[in-house]
Amino acid sequence: MGVAKKEKSRVAREGGKDRPGNLKLKGENFYRDHAKVKRLKMYKEGRPDRNAQGEITKAASFQSTETPTARIEPNRRWFGNTRVIAQNTLTQFREALNETRKNPYQVLLRQNKLPMSLLEEQVHAETPKSTVVETEPFNQTFGPKAQRKRPKIAVGSLNDLADKSVQDFESYEQKLENEAMMSVTTPTDWIQEARDAIFSKGQSKRIWNELYKVIDSSDVVVHVLDARDPLGTRCQSVEQYIKKEAPHKHLIFLLNKCDLVPTWVGAAWVKRLSKDYPTLAFHASINHSFGKGTLIQLLRQFSVLHSDRKQISVGFIGYPNTGKSSIINTIRQKKVCTVAPIPGETKVWQYITLMKRIYLIDCPGVVPPSTKDTETDILLRGVVRVENVSNPEQYITALMDRCKREHLERTYEISGWSNSKEFLEMLARKAGRLLKGGEPDENGVAKMVLNDFTRGRIPWYVAPPDDRDEAREAEAAVTTEQLKTK
Repeated sequence: MGVAKKEKSRVAREGGKDRPGNLKLKGENFYRDHAKVKRLKMYKEGRPDRNAQGEITKAASFQSTETPTARIEPNRRWFGNTRVIAQNTLTQFREALNETRKNPYQVLLRQNKLPMSLLEEQVHAETPKSTVVETEPFNQTFGPKAQRKRPKIAVGSLNDLADKSVQDFESYEQKLENEAMMSVTTPTDWIQEARDAIFSKGQSKRIWNELYKVIDSSDVVVHVLDARDPLGTRCQSVEQYIKKEAPHKHLIFLLNKCDLVPTWVGAAWVKRLSKDYPTLAFHASINHSFGKGTLIQLLRQFSVLHSDRKQISVGFIGYPNTGKSSIINTIRQKKVCTVAPIPGETKVWQYITLMKRIYLIDCPGVVPPSTKDTETDILLRGVVRVENVSNPEQYITALMDRCKREHLERTYEISGWSNSKEFLEMLARKAGRLLKGGEPDENGVAKMVLNDFTRGRIPWYVAPPDDRDEAREAEAAVTTEQLKTK
């Protein structure tokens, strides 16, 4: 029964007994279909064809030594769609492009589609310039009537060449000695090396990795500055990185904590910083904010500029304790980010949805490494948690230099001190911060004063430079350069 069924199914599959024309004949590919034949031929392509004498009649695939023929006809009609621009037109376009890029309130749309490498002139200052024409005439150096057979050197004999080599070697040794003297550690270098580990906060590799994640993911980067010290909390290295590596990203400044400075100080800093990038004044508060509507309107304008995208991302970067998370909470009108009056509360970056087309990115605070910043500068900018600082009373003198005396008297209701030690002793006795034996707790009182300074209880600010002073400094710099050239 089984054999009969198989025979019946075979006959039905091959067309039946009354249709012999559909039956396969015994031959080369009787048991092979088209796919199998193609696969078997593919296995033979790696070997060349040889005749009876073993000579190669047809080379294997990709192993022929014959010169390949062109597949495309060398006709200039293939290149008829190229664009040609004159040199003077290119120069005018470059000038107009530079003016647009230098203006902080103008945006260059679709910058990625422009050949910026061709539009920007590459100036290599380190490349030595050829001065052959200065020593020899042009007609005798280049062209069909050139008479120069070998390069001229500054020496006339072999002895002069040996003396010049000795002089160059001595000057090189002197240069090495000068560099060695400059590299000798000075007392300031000792302090730099012996800096406490607590003053390196915000400079770890993990924090910088988080920063680069935020910059790469953001279309608009908001640099948050402290209105009391904008230049001290400004990250110049991050701005240069964005300008060089990601010029298509928009960068704006946001002066936070403008409620802690006088109105004229905030307005002057906005005017000063607006020369570099768009600058806004802001006060982070869920109930009583300032500048919130202006910031949201600006972000909407950026979203309109990128209408080809579904949404844009806005990253907030800056020093620790400048209020990045508080600004996001203010825009959202609810607590979506963890905030605290101490630095380092935000550990990792996080996405927050503002609206359908705008997303916000919160970033941990970063501190760019700098040799000019001392421990006092780092501490008074709010980068370090005061409770972890050893001997905080040594920083009170610098704090008192930044504040006015009447502000300290009005805040703590004491007066009559002559130095920082007397100030801490009077404040400790007034507050009842005494140790065993009636000694004042200067350490605890110093930490209290430092916390009041960073959190805004003590009024202080860095005054903006006057435009006249800037003009004088620029004029002095130009005069110095002219004297150097002479």
